[in-house]
Amino acid sequence: MRLTLQPLQRALEVPAGTNLLEALRAHEIPVSYSCMAGRCGTCRCRLAAGKVRVADGAGAAAEICAGQQILACQATLVEDCAVELPEIDEVVVHPARLLKATVTAIEALTHDIRRLRLRLNKPFAFSPGQYAMLQFTPQHARPYSMAVTPNPDEIEFHVRLVPGGRVTAYIAGALKVGDAVRVGGPLGTAYLRRKTTGPILCVAGGTGLAPVLSILRGMAEAGMDNDVHVYFGARSQRDVYGQPWLQALRRELPGLACHVVVADGAPAPGDGYRGGLVTQAVDDDWPALPGWTAYLAGAPAMVEAASALLQRKGVAPASIHADAFHASGD
Repeated sequence: MRLTLQPLQRALEVPAGTNLLEALRAHEIPVSYSCMAGRCGTCRCRLAAGKVRVADGAGAAAEICAGQQILACQATLVEDCAVELPEIDEVVVHPARLLKATVTAIEALTHDIRRLRLRLNKPFAFSPGQYAMLQFTPQHARPYSMAVTPNPDEIEFHVRLVPGGRVTAYIAGALKVGDAVRVGGPLGTAYLRRKTTGPILCVAGGTGLAPVLSILRGMAEAGMDNDVHVYFGARSQRDVYGQPWLQALRRELPGLACHVVVADGAPAPGDGYRGGLVTQAVDDDWPALPGWTAYLAGAPAMVEAASALLQRKGVAPASIHADAFHASGD
């Protein structure tokens, strides 16, 4: 059976019934993957021709036809087909690992956002914008985005305390400096594309600012000089955080402009904030956005609304990057 890979223009002979990701790895084809269980979306690609079989949510097999997005780790090859992979320059390969870490600090950033810093026992490779699964106890685990870029010593997460949330209640009431935490990852596809040459738009809501900070820090480390506009939406003025970090990044990224949008109440004169929804601010500022790359992070409703808005304004769907792991109420 023949598997054709685009845009590499390579053809592989593989047995019927082979898992697509396993076939790519066996032939040393550059491909991003992480959890290998269909959760993270890192190995997403497009089926350009033919059919593959995937497991549906109930565990039954379903056939996927050409033109649809698929996860390589969940696709079984059943006939000759062609698969379109991400451009090689944009592929990141950080196989998921499970590491041990130690809590070094739990700091209040706002009334309900905590900055959680962990010391690593081994280096943790990831791309700016990705996230990890943090397991505090066997009963308390949840994904959070890294707010920093990779370094050999420490990683950082921003956690919003959810009223009645099981995991965040544990973080707020039981977790302490010196406790051990298991870190699984990295996960996610909303990572910085360093080969991007055009303008960049980042839309963050609440602690969605964490992966955006990681992306901006990655841009600074890579010496990227793109124009980049960050729209940070918060519920109220007391929910705004991270401004000193953004100001410091503006000195490292001359093309960076930051817009803070507060949903509830009129911003105080002179604070530089805007009122309303963050998506409305983007809509008001930009009549069209063809050729832009976008990174979205925050509540699912905001991410979905922003994605639809940007596509209407001309951003290609393939240039809109977001990870849908924020729906948990923990």
